[in-house]
Amino acid sequence: MAVVDREGLVVTANDTLGALLGAGPEGLTGRIAADLVDLASDARTWHAYREVLRGRQARLRCTRRLKHPDGHSLWAQVTVSPLPEEERAVLLSVSDISARRELQARLRHLQMHDPVTRLPNRTLFFERLSAALEAEAYEESGTGRIGLCYLDLDGFKAVNDTLGHRVGDRLLAAVAERLTRCANEAGYARPATPLVARLGGDEFALLVEDSTGTEQLADLADSVLKSLQVPFDLSGQRLSVSASIGVVERHAAGTTATGLMQAADTTLYWAKADGKSRWTLFDPERNAHRMTRQALSSTLRPAIEKGEFALEYQPLVCMEDGGVRGVEALVRWNHPQFGTLTPNRFIGLAEEDGSIVQLGRWVLATACRQARRWQLDHPDAEPIFVSVNVAVRQVWDSDLVADVAATLAETGLAPHLLQLELTESAVMGSAGRPLQALQALSDMGVRIAIDDFGTGYSNLAYLSRLPVSVLKLDGSFVRGFQYETGENGAGPDARSNPADEVIVEAMIQLAHRLGLTVTAECVETAGQASRLRRIGCDTGQGWLYSRPVAPDRISALLTAAACSQA
Repeated sequence: MAVVDREGLVVTANDTLGALLGAGPEGLTGRIAADLVDLASDARTWHAYREVLRGRQARLRCTRRLKHPDGHSLWAQVTVSPLPEEERAVLLSVSDISARRELQARLRHLQMHDPVTRLPNRTLFFERLSAALEAEAYEESGTGRIGLCYLDLDGFKAVNDTLGHRVGDRLLAAVAERLTRCANEAGYARPATPLVARLGGDEFALLVEDSTGTEQLADLADSVLKSLQVPFDLSGQRLSVSASIGVVERHAAGTTATGLMQAADTTLYWAKADGKSRWTLFDPERNAHRMTRQALSSTLRPAIEKGEFALEYQPLVCMEDGGVRGVEALVRWNHPQFGTLTPNRFIGLAEEDGSIVQLGRWVLATACRQARRWQLDHPDAEPIFVSVNVAVRQVWDSDLVADVAATLAETGLAPHLLQLELTESAVMGSAGRPLQALQALSDMGVRIAIDDFGTGYSNLAYLSRLPVSVLKLDGSFVRGFQYETGENGAGPDARSNPADEVIVEAMIQLAHRLGLTVTAECVETAGQASRLRRIGCDTGQGWLYSRPVAPDRISALLTAAACSQA
């Protein structure tokens, strides 16, 4: 302790303070107290100290790191308190808290580091990341950018499951050593070395502050992959692992820790989905598509209830006389945010979450109701059938036969005016419930069509045993029929593919021998139509005849057909 007068000079000090500061009590007398315990090093503490000396503040307490004359440093807690008014002095108390600080530092290290790898843990990583994203951390110096390599080990669970957690922990420690080596090499001759942290399990992160661009992060990710490709020798046990890495690099301004980690996590998922043992750079467009996909998925079921879906119809035209024989119902989603969406944007999502059953029922009922309305509104025209796409999950997760029977009974549509389309990959190899459902529907009089024929299993032997009445040739075959003749009119155009015609003709002949009719998809030119007609194709569908249109446009076609017949 020491008594300090109102001018800030030491009046008297005890032996303990002298020993603590490396000077005798008499050597402290008359010294400036603030200099002895470093109270003037920051403006706030200095101001508070002056206020206590003047009697305007009751007390000051602060922590200071002091230098002992013999060279060692110590942590001290400094307290300045006023003495009775008549003394016109303050009491300076200094306590050595070095041992306590050292214990706190050790406890913090244990709290902030992973016991297996001794790397910074998730808590310390996010503390460093948040600090790096503070404006004062990058505004005055550095590049103002930040980068992150977020990785996990491919197949690490198998190591734990087969060899035990002890070997797994040793492998994690060995991986940590290699990552640290990569970080040190990347930080050589640079202002800062990347921070390597274990975030939990087999997940690691390398944080690059003041990054110079994506090239720097790509080089770091490359070095990590190459380092981990070398097998690990753990006490004679040789193990090989690889890693998938998500790489994100961007301006620190406007970036949050949560946003950066979400981007890194998404990119890591892409790296795994793309085949593992690789790094993938964050792509804003790909992420926007993912976010759109999530938004669509979350609103799909409510959209059905809100009536956001509508049907358009594409004519199926007889190749021989050009008359409309039927239409395919194609669903559209009139999304309030993303506009009109075609099936390829949402059918996959509907199949994933099961809402395809509810949507499929709506499409079936709406299409059958519309087909019956056309029939009633145009009694002089030949009735046309409506073709509805059916997903495999509709067969498994619902009673499709009962749904179709109820819909036909409710709408009054004849069974032969309904055609159900299933993809080749869904129909081929069908057994059990799917095959029974198809057979029951066929017995009911409903036509069954195989969509995109020629792109799936093509199990022709099995085809003869299926209750199928129509094959729809995939558009990839029809594209080879693009041009009828060469420019001189003498022969096939060089851009056409003769093999396509041979294949298609063979499939048509096979279908006819099995009692099936054939529809060609994606017919876009008169040349295609002419060649398909010549080799015996029954009906065609495509932009040559019509794009998918609203129901009233089909009504106009039926009216025109009735007039021509009259």
